[in-house]
Parts: sequence; structure tokens; C-alpha cells
Amino acid sequence: MVLEIKERIRLKAHEMFLRYGIRSVSMDDIANQLGVSKKTVYQYFSDKDELVDASLEIEIRKGQQDCLECSNKAQNAIEEIILAMDKIVEQFNHMNPMVIYDLEKFHFNSFRKFQKYKNEFLLEIVRKNMERGIREELFRPEIQVDILSRFRLESMMMVFNPDIFPQRKYGMVEVTVEILEHYLFGLSTMKGYKLILKYLQEKKLQIHGKFPT
Repeated sequence: MVLEIKERIRLKAHEMFLRYGIRSVSMDDIANQLGVSKKTVYQYFSDKDELVDASLEIEIRKGQQDCLECSNKAQNAIEEIILAMDKIVEQFNHMNPMVIYDLEKFHFNSFRKFQKYKNEFLLEIVRKNMERGIREELFRPEIQVDILSRFRLESMMMVFNPDIFPQRKYGMVEVTVEILEHYLFGLSTMKGYKLILKYLQEKKLQIHGKFPT
């Protein structure tokens, strides 16, 4: 029962942090949403920092599972990125763009944990994808994998920077897709270029199939 209540609190906090941003959600808000007292929340999480950290664990674990799933399922390096793009778009459709900003400004220890995940796990995923694409002759053999792997990660983080892409003017999904397509075309050989166009055309057909005009 204790574990069940603790997990309910963690899951609700995670949901609310993603939807509204971390700073905008108080311990009172979480308690009210769950129909429990604030004292109950503090019984399992000593402060908001601890709850944010527990919420981040959910996001990191999901990110790792998604990346490995895309890598194992994809027939080639380009499809791996297209599948990852679908996961990212689905996630960003339900995410407040201030989440990373709030994490960095107000919960630095958790932000450091996120940075470690990005700079170790995600960097290795991007690097392996690039090396796979080169072996498959879909990505140009002369590209500098280390440089472009780091570029890919930092370009991904730009989406969350309100100074670069203000929320009132840019949508996270729109910016993410634009940057990711630019990245893909920049890596590709002619063989890869044609395959990217094929996947993007199939995606457009799927969208139109879901939303007929």
C-alpha cells in the first residue's frame, strides 16, 4: 500500500510537471489532484526537489526504452531517426516547453542528472546511429561523427530555449521536425536522400489518411 501511494504521487507529479511546467506546480496542487493531504505527499517525498528527481527518473527510463526500441525495430539508420521523431512529436504534444528551463533554474541537481543522461546515453545513441548510417551507405563517410553527434544533441536542446524560440511564436513540434529534417538531409548520401524523401512522403500520406480533407 505504501509503495502504491508513493508511486501514485510520483506519476501524478510527473504528469503535471510535463503539462504545466515544474515551477507552476506546487505540492498543494499535486495533493489536491490526488485527493490527499499535503502532509501525505510530504510523508513520501521530503520536498519538491526529491519529487522532481523521482519524476525525472520516469522520463529518463522512458527515453532509454524508446531509443532502444527505435534502434532495434528500424531496418536502417534513417528509419531509426524517423521512428524516434514520431516518439518525440508524441511527447512534445503533451509537454510544456518550460520544463527544461525550470529544471535548470530551480532544480540543479536533477538538471545535472538530466545532463549526464544526455551527454552519455543519448550521445552514444546518436553516435551509433551515425556509424550505422555510414556502414549502410546512407550517411556520408567523411562526416565527423563526434562533432555532429554533439551538434545533434545541442540542436535538440535549442527547442526548449525561450530566448531562441519563444513559445508565443514557435511550436515545439514544428521546430523539432524542421531541425531534425535539416540534420538528416545534411548527413545523407544520394541513396540516403532518396530514402528520406520516401519516408517523409509515406508519413504525409499517413497523416492525410488520418485527417481526410
